[in-house]
Amino acid sequence: MTAGPVRVVLADDQPLVRSGLRLVMADHPDLEVVGEAATGAEAVQLVSETRPDVVVMDIRMPGMDGIEATRQITTGPTATRVLVLTTFDEDDYVYGTLRAGASGFAVKDMALHDILAAIRVVAAGDALIAPGVTRRLIADFVGHPPRRSPRPVAGITEREREVLTLIGHGRTNTEIAEDLFITVATAKSHVSRLLTKLDARDRVQLVITAYETGLVTLPA
Repeated sequence: MTAGPVRVVLADDQPLVRSGLRLVMADHPDLEVVGEAATGAEAVQLVSETRPDVVVMDIRMPGMDGIEATRQITTGPTATRVLVLTTFDEDDYVYGTLRAGASGFAVKDMALHDILAAIRVVAAGDALIAPGVTRRLIADFVGHPPRRSPRPVAGITEREREVLTLIGHGRTNTEIAEDLFITVATAKSHVSRLLTKLDARDRVQLVITAYETGLVTLPA
């Protein structure tokens, strides 16, 4: 991300949502709205034209939905990251957007300052899933497991495997350090190596990998 304000594209088919977010961001000089889109296709085009830092992406939009738009944006030539902002209860397949490459997930009934904080977190290169949603999101993911058999995680150490399992359970770096009796700095190093070795975009993809490979499964 370059110096200066975080450049944001708002993608939502509800004009009221876009205008509300734009008005709120106008009071925060570190955030700048550089475009608005009412469909996924418009969002993809705007990213190509404006190269924002973050797209705040709804899922259900006419034509190209947020999942396909996210996939095209995150596999494209820009470094734009995607923060999904939606109504969780209405989206049974929201994990599909995370698998498509989104770096964060927030819900529309969050406090506005929390949504703005989420934009900043994602822009800074971290990953975020809204507090209180992680367990439900993971439950939805494991409720629709991949059809293929679990595959082994090659190229990582036993300690990294333990860390990946804890990430899959939604543990923070501090909690991982406590569970494994290591320092927080060491936990961060393990996470960083996992991101590199597994070619994961961010922590959200590590959570998905933990489920797809069978390290984390539904309780009996």
